[in-house]
Amino acid sequence: MTSITETQTGTSILVVPDLESADIGSGLVEEVPAVRGFGRRVLAFAGRAAWKSAAVVLFLLLWEFGPNAFLDASTRVFLPPLHEDLRAWWELAQSGGLWTDLSASLERSGIGFGLAIVAAVPLGLLIAWYRPLASFLNPLLELFRNTAALALLPVFTLLLGIGETSKIAIVAYASFFPVVLNTIAGVRTVDPLLIRAARTLGLPSFRMFQKVVLPSAVPTIFTGIRMAGAASILVLIAAEMAGAKAGLGYLIINDQSSFRIPEMYAGILTISVLGLVVNTVLVRLERHFSRWRTGAAATN
Repeated sequence: MTSITETQTGTSILVVPDLESADIGSGLVEEVPAVRGFGRRVLAFAGRAAWKSAAVVLFLLLWEFGPNAFLDASTRVFLPPLHEDLRAWWELAQSGGLWTDLSASLERSGIGFGLAIVAAVPLGLLIAWYRPLASFLNPLLELFRNTAALALLPVFTLLLGIGETSKIAIVAYASFFPVVLNTIAGVRTVDPLLIRAARTLGLPSFRMFQKVVLPSAVPTIFTGIRMAGAASILVLIAAEMAGAKAGLGYLIINDQSSFRIPEMYAGILTISVLGLVVNTVLVRLERHFSRWRTGAAATN
């Protein structure tokens, strides 16, 4: 809208934009850069996601087309294309057999992993906090940390049998040492200035440990927990291959011996996805318990 006015020197027409129309026009002008900025952010996010997933996509494409392109007929049967393995996975899932084996493996690894964390975190804190206890237990820890868990699998089987107890025990053993060693490292790498400041403020030892030492050690402790999560799955699969009537390891070794190759790869894919999910959950938990560090960094 416009308005017509008269000047003192003569009659003239002066076109003045209406304020409401000007506001609307300026709003439209301001919205265009915002839309463009949002579009650029979406494109940037899509580009980053595509780059991060490119290696996985290329691997899956190689798995799909590589066997027919590079392998002869006698070897191709041992590496079926990806779509055959996915079809076998879907058939196992529909029949319910996959979920039975998956639940058995999750139960064993979950119990062993939980027992390892409950035992390893307090012990690691004590060893790192009390030097005499550290000097007493360190030689034993070094001895067992360098002994592979699978090397002791026959010992666990002989002592505890081929049932659930031996499998849970071997998982707990394999998960224990990454957690306890990273807990010790996390406590020992706490900034000494924080400890001196807490002592200057008169905090008792327990409160200082609770408010200063333990929060600072959380990221390193979770690194050990993530390593233990991967170890709990891998060691369990090997234990189930040695002797079990259910579980993902049993599924893989049974299908391999029965020459059901696509079903064998379906079990392997399930283990890979399971490991990825476990790692993602642990990373989210680590971020949750370490939020104070992000807030402190933002404040600084």
